[in-house]
Amino acid sequence: MQLIDGKNIAARVKEEIAAEVASRVARGEKPPHLAALLVGNDPASETYVANKVKACRLVGIKSTQLRYPADITTEQLLDIVDHLNADPDIDGYIIQLPLPRHLPEELVLARVDPAKDVDGFHPLNIGKMTLGLPAYLPATPAGIVELIARQGIDTAGKHCVVVGRSNIVGTPVAILMSRKNARANCTVTLCHSRTPDIGAITRQADILVVAIGVPRFITAGMVKPGAVVIDVGIHRQPADTKTGYRLVGDVDFDTVAPLCSAITPVPGGVGPMTIAALLANTLQAATR
Repeated sequence: MQLIDGKNIAARVKEEIAAEVASRVARGEKPPHLAALLVGNDPASETYVANKVKACRLVGIKSTQLRYPADITTEQLLDIVDHLNADPDIDGYIIQLPLPRHLPEELVLARVDPAKDVDGFHPLNIGKMTLGLPAYLPATPAGIVELIARQGIDTAGKHCVVVGRSNIVGTPVAILMSRKNARANCTVTLCHSRTPDIGAITRQADILVVAIGVPRFITAGMVKPGAVVIDVGIHRQPADTKTGYRLVGDVDFDTVAPLCSAITPVPGGVGPMTIAALLANTLQAATR
């Protein structure tokens, strides 16, 4: 069993990005500029944004944090989005999700300039991705594809089963893994919470990508021996540790790992690659 070290692979990607950023600056060009918009004080969102800002600093990308209270109105938030769209110094920006419940995510995300949509959530970028046209890819799906490729895992003709159909992870992963290119060429099955006898399908997977949002959902009896397992989930569960909790994924790692040819840990698997993909999108935005 190989442990897919997302932290190590992400570090190599960041080194490559840092070298490109340094070359830009040496040519007299400004460094890429990423803005992160955070509404409210959700602890998980605070952590995610802090990690993204830290990663920007490491590769030489300028970052700006924009924080607003949870009771901001839709009109106020849309005005801020319009300002970011018009600011020539900002190459790309993200709106950290989830937003407070009273804010319409679809409306807000659709207001983002597609050319600055480095999260890859705008309907135009999603449509281009679906058609195989150049676009900003959603960071987590792009990170997963990069992770599999850099691990040297053969995907051509393999059966890839994706568990979870969200617009942020599951659906884009299914599209990307079915694409006609050297990093994909899979036969893809997309499962979700309403799929009957889901284990009968996951047991067919050569590559199993799990993003269903349920702790330890995938158990040993649901995995084919020798499969590659990519665990996207991350959850805090009470534990007898210094922090009082431990992080677990959507896969029951302890029982599933011995069956796999390769598996991502939680943490240290997909998470670091998501940030690396966001940095790559930001560099792409600056290059454009």
